[in-house]
Amino acid sequence: MVGIWFVVQMLMKKFVPQQPAPGAVVESEYRPGERGDHGTTYSHIPQIINPMWSSNVSLDISIYISPSVMMPPLDQMPQESRVFAEKGFQFGNYKDKRSTSFSFRTPKEVQNNSTLWAHIYVAKSGMELDPTSPYYDATNAYRISRPITQYLAKKKVKKAHNLLTGRNESEISDTVDEKTGPIIASYYHPNFTLAFIPDTAALQYSTMHPATRQYVSLDQTGARDKTGQNGWYYPMVYLNTFWQLRSQMIELNETVTHLDMNVDLNNLANWKFHIMATMDEGMKETARKIARGESAPGGGDGSELELIKETILDTSFWLLGTTAIVSVLHMIFQILAFKSDVNHWRNKKDRVGTSLRTIVANVVMEAIVFLYLLDNNENTSWMILMSQGTGILIEAWKITKTVDVRIRESPAGSVIPYRITFEDKHKLSDVEKQTNEYDEIAFRYLYIIAVPLLIIYAVYSLYYESHKSWYSFIIKVLVGSVYAYGFLLMCPALYINYRLKSVAHMPGKAMMYKFLNTFIDDLFAFTIKMPWLYRLSVFRDDIIFFIYLYQSWKYRVC
Repeated sequence: MVGIWFVVQMLMKKFVPQQPAPGAVVESEYRPGERGDHGTTYSHIPQIINPMWSSNVSLDISIYISPSVMMPPLDQMPQESRVFAEKGFQFGNYKDKRSTSFSFRTPKEVQNNSTLWAHIYVAKSGMELDPTSPYYDATNAYRISRPITQYLAKKKVKKAHNLLTGRNESEISDTVDEKTGPIIASYYHPNFTLAFIPDTAALQYSTMHPATRQYVSLDQTGARDKTGQNGWYYPMVYLNTFWQLRSQMIELNETVTHLDMNVDLNNLANWKFHIMATMDEGMKETARKIARGESAPGGGDGSELELIKETILDTSFWLLGTTAIVSVLHMIFQILAFKSDVNHWRNKKDRVGTSLRTIVANVVMEAIVFLYLLDNNENTSWMILMSQGTGILIEAWKITKTVDVRIRESPAGSVIPYRITFEDKHKLSDVEKQTNEYDEIAFRYLYIIAVPLLIIYAVYSLYYESHKSWYSFIIKVLVGSVYAYGFLLMCPALYINYRLKSVAHMPGKAMMYKFLNTFIDDLFAFTIKMPWLYRLSVFRDDIIFFIYLYQSWKYRVC
């Protein structure tokens, strides 16, 4: 997303005429505070706006909190409502950073679902902050108001019960009840950053992105230049909530009597501001859609970026950088593995070394995972479903390359009149018959190991865990078995290699690309939060890889 944003910005600057050019200042014979409407057409909405103050000015900043968007004179505000006061802050000095922490009593209105507002007063050092004061000068001071609470869809309780005892249990979910609709609650996060954006220069106000334009405070005097079309704006102040995580927010109600607040004050580079403001607004818009009962873009619950932010906050910089690089390699290897695998099966003319039962089992396993994703579709993106469905089709296509799939009449007395049969494409050679025999032997041992494990896991899940229904129980047990024991399906192929004393029938390039991706998945297992069952399923493939390497060395093809 960041890369795409930079490319779009570069192309816009290269091919779209910019008026004025970046950094240019509109020529003016008027000062802020004067209306340039002498014989000109005055535009109430300015076309081009220029910075009102220089980037090296010293500022005094005060923040008041209130449940009301309207503010009385500051001398009438309670003393405890002023939660932040700094003097001599250097606008444009990236080394000047301030921070403070405090606790305050939660206003009664906020406990009853009202919005808590932060009223930010900014003035040049020594100038009056209070707009109601007779000494107040709008060319040297301004005020902005920002909400510091958010209205989000409250997490719903999804009913589940133990299928044996009938005991009701609850499972937290973001799903919305279709009958009652979403329940909205007010949430508060104790940390936020107040960031000034110094290097903004002249801006095309009418064409600015809404995500950044909302932080522009226009000159209160209504001044325009000699054309009457262009004006000025105060230093942009970004109430940075980008790094606020939903999991760290507090739901406000009558039980929350005191709140903590940690405020950081600094200067933020313009390019960082654009990225963070745009992405933050996108996440808030997704949250608003979820609150209205609408689906998030691309499916899912809109928590994907939340997971990315949490990963960035909890992981070291070097590990993240390495992960970013290998993510690109992962994508490349995945494409190459797909290409090599398809080419191998397209050119394959016999069944030597091919485990038909493994291919059929892979189709079944992919279908189980697909059904599991559908059963949890409120948290599943349609892109994931499409990827999983494509995998099923590819595995099914491999079956048609190995045998002929036919629909034949069932024997007399069968309940189902027709059945699906697998027929050999040609008369099997001796090596192909051996392959089929070894495949049958390998799966016989596989049943001995996998079936008891599946039964044990099913009994455990049925007795100790809660499920929405018997269908959900069956799907959850099957998908858990796929994650835990799926690597066993590679064992028949290794057994066939051992009995044939050859790996020539294996798609060597595709296998290498897949195993390289396995090691990349190992890195992701350390970086990204995931269930331990799935994490173990990543490391299990490493064992198969080393066995295959040993067989490739021992049964090398000259």
